[in-house]
Amino acid sequence: MSGHASVRRPPRGHWLVLLLVLLVVAVTLLFEGWTTHQVDAARTKPLCYRPIPHEADDGKPLLGFGPKGVATAAMPPGTVALTFDGGFDPVWTPRLLNLLRRHHARATFFVYGKDAARHPELMRRILRDGHEIGSYTYSGGDLGAASPLRARLELSLTQGALAGAAGINTTLLRLPHTTAADTLCGAEWPAAKRAAAQGYLVVASDHKDRKPWRGLVTQHSQTDLGYHEAEDLLQDRSVKRFTTISGGLGRPSFLDEAPVAQKIKGEGLIWSQRLGHAFLTVMVWTLTLTGVLGVLRMLLFAVFARLHVRRLHRYRPGAPRLRAVRDPVTVLVPAYNEEAGIASTVYSLLASTHPHLQIIVIDDGSTDATADIAEGIDDPRVTVIRQPNGGKPSALNTGLAHARHDIVVMVDADTIFEPAALARLIQPLAHPAVGAVSGNTKVGNRRRLLGKWQHLEYVLGFNLDRRMFEVLECMPTVPGAIGAFRRDALMGVGGVSDETLAEDTDLTMALWRAGWRVVYEESAVAWTEVPSTVRQLWRQRYRWCYGTLQSMWKHRHAAVEVGPAGRFGRRVMLYVTLFQIVLPLCAPVVDMFALFGALFRDPVEAALVWFGFLSVQLVTAAYALRLDRERLRVLWVLPLQQFVYRQLMYLVVIHSVTTALLGTRLKWHSMKRTGTADPYLLEAPSAETSGDPLAEPPPRRSLSSQ
Repeated sequence: MSGHASVRRPPRGHWLVLLLVLLVVAVTLLFEGWTTHQVDAARTKPLCYRPIPHEADDGKPLLGFGPKGVATAAMPPGTVALTFDGGFDPVWTPRLLNLLRRHHARATFFVYGKDAARHPELMRRILRDGHEIGSYTYSGGDLGAASPLRARLELSLTQGALAGAAGINTTLLRLPHTTAADTLCGAEWPAAKRAAAQGYLVVASDHKDRKPWRGLVTQHSQTDLGYHEAEDLLQDRSVKRFTTISGGLGRPSFLDEAPVAQKIKGEGLIWSQRLGHAFLTVMVWTLTLTGVLGVLRMLLFAVFARLHVRRLHRYRPGAPRLRAVRDPVTVLVPAYNEEAGIASTVYSLLASTHPHLQIIVIDDGSTDATADIAEGIDDPRVTVIRQPNGGKPSALNTGLAHARHDIVVMVDADTIFEPAALARLIQPLAHPAVGAVSGNTKVGNRRRLLGKWQHLEYVLGFNLDRRMFEVLECMPTVPGAIGAFRRDALMGVGGVSDETLAEDTDLTMALWRAGWRVVYEESAVAWTEVPSTVRQLWRQRYRWCYGTLQSMWKHRHAAVEVGPAGRFGRRVMLYVTLFQIVLPLCAPVVDMFALFGALFRDPVEAALVWFGFLSVQLVTAAYALRLDRERLRVLWVLPLQQFVYRQLMYLVVIHSVTTALLGTRLKWHSMKRTGTADPYLLEAPSAETSGDPLAEPPPRRSLSSQ
């Protein structure tokens, strides 16, 4: 339908924001994966096939490389240089500092750059207590096994973290996964030489069996074990002093004040790491929430669908068994440029087993032959009204003004009714509390892949959730394709409003708030033509989603009302918010996590999670198809749906939410019809055309020719 309400073009710049968010997510995941060695890993020290050079193999732990080769050094007799490796421990590092203070000892801390950025207060305390800082690389990557890029980043990022946390640079370096100097064998030796070329003094440690009184460079962890080892050593009376590496060598400190520019970059690194860590935590919770919501939605579908099926065999308000409804019906068919399908729609209504019909075709300013084709149908039950283009709500209100009967059925001009559908659709109106009835919409043009995806979506995401909504008494939408109403209920809420783009959802919510019940009649089947191109599908779902958001906002006060209206408002608002807004908004992050897990973490684990979730969907979809008497072989397209169609629908929601937040108004988009919704194009229709149309419907054969 074309409309008059549109004025501003939908926003485009928000796609840049979305791309930026996804880029931030990707960079955060990659950097976190890099620091944990899931990306460009360098955890394992390669095997040594070559010993260190003979001139360096003298047992001394301090290695300096110069133009004349390698020079080694050690602590003088009676001097012990206590060194502590690895990350800061929130419990044991402060205890170590307290222990050193009590013994008036100094030490050298070789720290991970990532931990220096995470605990700058410990860095500053170490320096205030007179201790020395050395680099232990940024993430503990083995420089001998690391790629050239990782090796450079391990050192440069550590210097940036030290500058940001404490305003210093250091030229002390201990290679991870090494102890004594002779463990710098194999690939570690070239790595040590490359580091020395950047100005580092490479610090190893003495062998464990060396006596402290001879001079010693120790190596401890910042754990309870390292604490007790240092405590025992500090009580050794043969040691004259416990000092830093520079103190033992009798030279100035290896620490320099970092330049201002490097301090600023370092602070940026620290904040980036903090924000990235917080962002990653949020993403993990988002992933968990999304997984729970996805599985919960499938389980809710199955449970409430089963409850709905059990209700069909028991008394329920609005059940046809109260009395047979044979009252005359007015059918409203709003049409705008529907020449391809208008004849099929009207003829399917004329073939209805319900005897008393008034069919009103409202031509809403069509520029094609829609009105001429409708007027050419020679049947006194058909009336054609022409009006200037005013939008679908205007067309429906025009038809409503010409309706002669108390029961009104609204039908889209691309919909084909089964012969018994109309008679079955109006039966729940036997109960005086029921103001509207939703029928069962099926996809007619389902031969192509896009049609099959929408077919599954209609059966699983639309018709199955309508069963749940009926059980919970919170049906949010009577679809425009097939819906029955009491005329006085429609007039009581002021007819069909044009304040939203989802006039069917708006109308249904208004009926609930007016005190009417809305139910679902699964045996009333109509076939509709769905978009056949991705562009058409996008425009249609964009309008639906945006209109639903408008309707929720318009009727938001229902959530605090009392009685059936309040119950409806709270339930439907919660469901739509969680499963139709929050879940799609979180989906891109979930997909990024899944891709990251498959590429860099454990692909088997990622595959098991994906197949587990897919299995839940397959079981639920199979149950939904069985309830709708559809063939199960269409399930083969469900795995493919997870890679294209699902992402498309999530992007539609993101686009719609952004549009709503920016306050942009949209216009009606007409869809190019091809007239392919007729079920006779698939197989013979399933409904019986003779006998009592109100009898229990026979098991239907699938109309699919898949």
